[in-house]
Amino acid sequence: MTSAPPSYRGYRFPPEVVAHAVWVYHRFGLSFRKVEDLLAERGVTVPYETIRQWCLIFGLDYARRLRCRCLRLSRLVVRD
Repeated sequence: MTSAPPSYRGYRFPPEVVAHAVWVYHRFGLSFRKVEDLLAERGVTVPYETIRQWCLIFGLDYARRLRCRCLRLSRLVVRD
């Protein structure tokens, strides 16, 4: 089962900014305001509400990919 990559067409910010914000939120479990602060440190001013909307739209796909990646990595660990 493969899903098509998310379409960022029509958004004000570049796909890299959207993808990074959603990835950081799901990967590290930060709040929307913390993600807003991290992006502000990089010079990108994005309101936390926008990040929340991005996470609602694109979050499920990112969370699914992270979960699959973690499962694959856990299978590679050699156990004694």
